[in-house]
Amino acid sequence: QVQLVESGGGLVQAGGSLRLSCAASGRTFSSAAMGWFRQAPGKEREFVAAVSRTGGNTDYSNSVKGRFTISRDNAKNTVYLQMNSLKPEDTAVYYCAADLRYYSGTYSGNYWGQGTQVTVSS
Repeated sequence: QVQLVESGGGLVQAGGSLRLSCAASGRTFSSAAMGWFRQAPGKEREFVAAVSRTGGNTDYSNSVKGRFTISRDNAKNTVYLQMNSLKPEDTAVYYCAADLRYYSGTYSGNYWGQGTQVTVSS
């Protein structure tokens, strides 16, 4: 079992930055690929970014590539999402996911946090 707690969300103006954190507890954190997803009002949850177990490989959705950076610190059992050049369309609840799998062109996680709200004003 893995417990995930996100933090760092908030209200920011367009062009600004935020850093999300996801603290994990439970089974060995370093054995799991991790990721971030988001869900805007009235829309389905979508993949944002993924990081491999060691942090050596990352993947991003086209909508955030070049603006967001995912990283992890296995010593602190924490994964981060640095978000720069934020746009109003980035407004969503952001979820951390653990034990990430990639199948048929889609990422999914076996464990999820409760989410943190990110609001970008224009």
